[in-house]
Amino acid sequence: MPPPADAVAATLAGTADRATVKAAVKSALDALVAVAPGGSVEVRIPPYAVAQAIPGTRHRRGTPPAVVETDAVTWLRLATGALSWAAAVDSGAVRASGQRADLSPWLPLLGPVGPTS
Repeated sequence: MPPPADAVAATLAGTADRATVKAAVKSALDALVAVAPGGSVEVRIPPYAVAQAIPGTRHRRGTPPAVVETDAVTWLRLATGALSWAAAVDSGAVRASGQRADLSPWLPLLGPVGPTS
């Protein structure tokens, strides 16, 4: 498996296999959980990963109080700062519902990425 930065770069370039995309998505979700621990928002990047983050009411059962869902490339573009939260929501690339579903205070999560070689 490539280092996380390389996995993100390969995914954004469209050259990553499924396992590499999953690793890239999970690394960006892990970064979100690290800077905004909590359980008030469920962030879904199907079919690769899901995480709960953002301080506030913790979700335990049933439908979460706040959900953010998007595809892998959009998530990584948000995480690297290549796409703004507002633009992603306005275009429909991100579906966000519920209180605290605005992730813009925590984005970007990763710096600009490229191959480490």
